[in-house]
Amino acid sequence: MTPENLSRKAAGLKPFMAMDVLERAQELERAGRNIIHLSVGEPDFPTPAPIKEAGVRALEADKTHYTHSLGLYELRSAIAEHYHERYRVTVSPEQVLVTSGTSPALLLACAALLNPGDRVILSDPGYACYNNFISYCDGIPQPIRVFEDNGFQFEPQELRKGITPQTRAILINSPANPTGCLLDAGRMRELAALGPTILSDEIYHGLVYEGQAHSVLEFTDNAFIFNGFSKLYAMTGWRLGYLIAPRPYMRVLQTLQQSFLISAPHFAQEAALAALTLPGVEDELEHMRRIYDERRRFMLRRVREIGLTVKVEPTGAFYVFANARRFTSDAYAFAFEILEKTGVGVTPGVDFGAGGEGFIRFSYANSLENIAAGMDRLEKFFQQR
Repeated sequence: MTPENLSRKAAGLKPFMAMDVLERAQELERAGRNIIHLSVGEPDFPTPAPIKEAGVRALEADKTHYTHSLGLYELRSAIAEHYHERYRVTVSPEQVLVTSGTSPALLLACAALLNPGDRVILSDPGYACYNNFISYCDGIPQPIRVFEDNGFQFEPQELRKGITPQTRAILINSPANPTGCLLDAGRMRELAALGPTILSDEIYHGLVYEGQAHSVLEFTDNAFIFNGFSKLYAMTGWRLGYLIAPRPYMRVLQTLQQSFLISAPHFAQEAALAALTLPGVEDELEHMRRIYDERRRFMLRRVREIGLTVKVEPTGAFYVFANARRFTSDAYAFAFEILEKTGVGVTPGVDFGAGGEGFIRFSYANSLENIAAGMDRLEKFFQQR
């Protein structure tokens, strides 16, 4: 039951269906069921040892107090250097704001950028929580359908039709959640040239198995970049992300950070600095990437064998977004049926927008053994169905 005095902003938020499935799966586990989790978008690897050791050293050195609100200068410099080395773009440390996870970075950017009624174009299907960030900051999400036939790519000509005087920004995510697909460089360049500010979620950069991920900063300075350490570095619980923004916005972003979040944890920033600078980390990341790719190839084969469709293979992140429309027109109920009957947790595609209805998102952030067992259970379920 919704309280009668619930605020308009809170009442307008959409539930995160993936968490509904996860929480039911956890209930079943407490009751003794064996559950295979193919729904959770979280690395199953431990944080690489050099990063953990740097965090422990920071705690032992009592680095447990506030830092500069923008973040440690050394970390912001390392982030700027990282973007220069990887994408050949120039970023000043003064354009970097370190946050307690990437989600707060997106929230702060929306708060700084959006006025009531401003529209933000985003893909449908797309990450489920984007709509909530935009709506909470009094913006209006403007979904544009993307389709499996071309790998869920934005079509710039379709976006051009949807741009109005109220369009403030275009939100892109490459590699994408839930599809695992990348925007190619030419398409990204066209999007950057359309005029509105680009909000670019680059949190899955580094988890790419074919092709190359590009930063939108290669094509425009009129952009806000969201990135962090959760996915690539297996640091979800460290809660460390960052925002790269145009210089004119930095003071207001800093004020928002000071007012609402103060600063990111000091010891976690020290660990993140180690992630970007210490020798040995890259070797562990490459090891994880190779294993993800092995799982990706295996899952794609098995998903097709059990009767689902994947028209364009995902080449990034750790998701397979499969068409299950021959089996269901209600992906939410279908995900719970799968969970109850097979003990396999999957995410309903409708969580990511109306364009995801009838799709199922699988995560291969689990061991190959568990993925194989889960697919065997699903194969029996689909054969009976």
